[in-house]
Amino acid sequence: MRGLLALMLIAVPAWAQPLPTVQLQAGMHIIRAEVAADFSTRAQGLMHRKSLGQNDGMLFVFDEAAIHCMWMKNTLIPLSVAFLDERGAIINIADMRPHSEQSHCAAQPARYALEMNRGWFAQRGIKPGVQLGGLERPR
Repeated sequence: MRGLLALMLIAVPAWAQPLPTVQLQAGMHIIRAEVAADFSTRAQGLMHRKSLGQNDGMLFVFDEAAIHCMWMKNTLIPLSVAFLDERGAIINIADMRPHSEQSHCAAQPARYALEMNRGWFAQRGIKPGVQLGGLERPR
């Protein structure tokens, strides 16, 4: 029986494990973001999620600043993505449709991407140039 339990635990996919979270600030707004800091968690992203809390999101931490792109394959909820530079300043924001394989890319080299419910940034007046706090140690 103990061996079966061990096999079941090993068989649990990495995406089923809870991700670490970080608290970010965008002006007076607090964000609770799950951190996707390795290839497998970045590849899984928010796929198959049916909902996302009002101030919840996912922070993608890339190994280096580059022109990173996002898509929405197997993603059920509409999202907005903000690409951030090494200092946490927003470079650009894109709205994304569920199930779309269209690429949405950073306009300049980005070290981070933050996905939130679609319209979250616009509804709060958060635009390119705004600096996010809390990125000091997101890994």
